[in-house]
Amino acid sequence: MNLKKTALLIIKWIFICVLIGVFSGCASAFFLVSLEWVTQYREFHNWIIWLLPIGGLCIGLLYHFYGSEVVKGNNLLLEEYENPKKTIPLKMAPMVLVSTLITHLFGGSAGREGTAVQMSGAIADQFTGVFKLNNSDRKTLIILGISAGFASVFGTPLAGALFALEVLYFSKITYKSIVLSFITAYIAYFTVEFWHVKHTHYSIPNVPQLTIINFSWIIVAGVLFGLTAMLFSRSTHLWGKLFSKYIKDAPLRPFIGGLILVVAIYFIGTTKYIGLGIPSIVESFSTTNQWYDFLLKILFTGFTLGAGFKGGEVTPLFFVGATLGSVLSIYIPLPIALLAGMGFVAVFSGATHTPIACTVMGMELFGIESGLFIGIACVVAYYSSGSVGIYNSQIVKGAKYKLYQRKKKKNLEDF
Repeated sequence: MNLKKTALLIIKWIFICVLIGVFSGCASAFFLVSLEWVTQYREFHNWIIWLLPIGGLCIGLLYHFYGSEVVKGNNLLLEEYENPKKTIPLKMAPMVLVSTLITHLFGGSAGREGTAVQMSGAIADQFTGVFKLNNSDRKTLIILGISAGFASVFGTPLAGALFALEVLYFSKITYKSIVLSFITAYIAYFTVEFWHVKHTHYSIPNVPQLTIINFSWIIVAGVLFGLTAMLFSRSTHLWGKLFSKYIKDAPLRPFIGGLILVVAIYFIGTTKYIGLGIPSIVESFSTTNQWYDFLLKILFTGFTLGAGFKGGEVTPLFFVGATLGSVLSIYIPLPIALLAGMGFVAVFSGATHTPIACTVMGMELFGIESGLFIGIACVVAYYSSGSVGIYNSQIVKGAKYKLYQRKKKKNLEDF
């Protein structure tokens, strides 16, 4: 009898993994194709950037009247995992999809991970009612949704599964969730592949030996990547607080933010710092960037998301890390592609407190040869990025948390 129950339970959860993986993969495939279209349209019709304030107003009104329950985005997923209250409304998926496409069409600086994860998380949580699952099983669904969204949008199933687990690492995670996370990530990944949606490819052609000198340079670069991650996270939160403090009407925040962004884009005379910035990321692996490129991307992204536009933070983090790495190649005697790749994932590691997932992601994207360099950079960036990440609702404990708590306590005593 127990064997039969176990077999039925396994079949049920595999079926759930297939449903979440396929639905999330299809949603991500549609999103990626749509995002490519709006990006191309904006690039060939730059006049549309002048309509960014109108796009912002539309997003603001949409969430004000219909989306107050889902406006927290990724933080809502983390909160519902930690303290389950009610099923995430399915409307989160179409609302964040449409809002992100509007943001990119009119020239906001944002990413795509947040959108894919929110869509997948909302889709996954609907199966709570379908299969009459308890709160413990519902937590598993949220992990599977995050895993499917991340894996499908970036084409990195191993990193996707690990990211879902690691971002929730200090909450209770079951062994069942770990296995199912990998299964769902691969199903979502292959679903996107089935639709022939291509992901961006990067290359690190030259990886030197890991000598003591090179190890020292990785530490230096890792610290700089971590500090940059801290700057990115704090910048995004700062702009959000400022907009909330000085503009009480929520729909007006992206409208006013859009006006300021349009003026800024006009005066700097380039569209390099808006949208995803994929061409600049690819270029960073072979060409040295301007020293201020990563700073302007931080400014534009923090301002865009802080004003209330929708999208993710991760691709902008890739931009920031890769362009900073390319600049560091002037001063650090390591190959430019390696430094760009290290920065690509290390800044992401520091901003999300997920060094393991970021290390694996680096190896999935760039090849296993660079794994040691990337892994060390990710760990160093993780420890040097402070206690605040891009997700306000993420729980941060463990060695890093204790380190910064001791530092905070010492500063108070000195004061």
